[in-house]
Amino acid sequence: MVEKILENMNRIMVGKENISKLILTVMLAGGHVLIEDVPGVGKTTFANVLARSVDCKFTRIQFTPDTMPGDITGSSVYNYEKHRFEYAEGAIMSNIILADEINRTSPKTQASLLEAMEEGRVTVDGRSYELPRPFMVVATQNPVMQRGTYYLPESQLDRFMMKISVGYPDREDEIRIVKHMIEGVTVSEIGSVINVDGLNRLKGQVQGVIISDSLIAYAAECVDGTREHEKVQLGASPRALLAWVKAAKAYAFIEGREYVTPDDLKILAPHVLAHRLILVQHSAKETAGAAAVVQEILRKVRVPIGK
Repeated sequence: MVEKILENMNRIMVGKENISKLILTVMLAGGHVLIEDVPGVGKTTFANVLARSVDCKFTRIQFTPDTMPGDITGSSVYNYEKHRFEYAEGAIMSNIILADEINRTSPKTQASLLEAMEEGRVTVDGRSYELPRPFMVVATQNPVMQRGTYYLPESQLDRFMMKISVGYPDREDEIRIVKHMIEGVTVSEIGSVINVDGLNRLKGQVQGVIISDSLIAYAAECVDGTREHEKVQLGASPRALLAWVKAAKAYAFIEGREYVTPDDLKILAPHVLAHRLILVQHSAKETAGAAAVVQEILRKVRVPIGK
């Protein structure tokens, strides 16, 4: 079934098989993903294709400066017939949420996602409401043209299991994309290959993937290395370690294995850890610098062999 989902996604996302695999990894691990890249490379399309591949409820929220927290979480509305306030669902009440251009809305509205992303529920006027299962946020943001945008706070970045970049396609893939467009191959042509129950069963199987104690210790040593590195002001949190291990189990499952290997952890490390680091000297290339720090730590920490 995993192969069918990936095949479905790759029908549209030409030449981006690795990105499809990372996004599916986040879904099976029960996390959320932030896609940051320049306009026109398919950030929004990835979320649409993923949602269409799974027969579930999908909501797109176009974040703008005037988007209010109540638009996201819902609000209490007075029912004149029943003479009482009732909860009116917000856009968050869905299985897959596309938070498009999340950095174009105010920090107050951004913060309204925190409880939902971490605990799977929202609180309105003192009452909590559970979100549907599964629940996943696919957020996008543009790293250029920052006028009128708001940086995501560290507390919210930490809620994203991964931060990934789509990147430009190579020339051959770009030609294939144009040919697909001419032939009428669009997202609307994509049908679902799995329903919510099936997806939840896959996520249950991911829980059974084995990761050895030595690999957990290896991952913990790498995370600790981010806190001691001379270029890092704020290192990765325990939440980062948990996210890394969960993602590695899901990635191994996608690869058809029942156990995690050191390579699984190494492949995912930059996507899981880099966006959680705050470097000593901020610059326009901070994300690339953080990824370089992660790679440096991976080279220094000894990989457990045969344990």
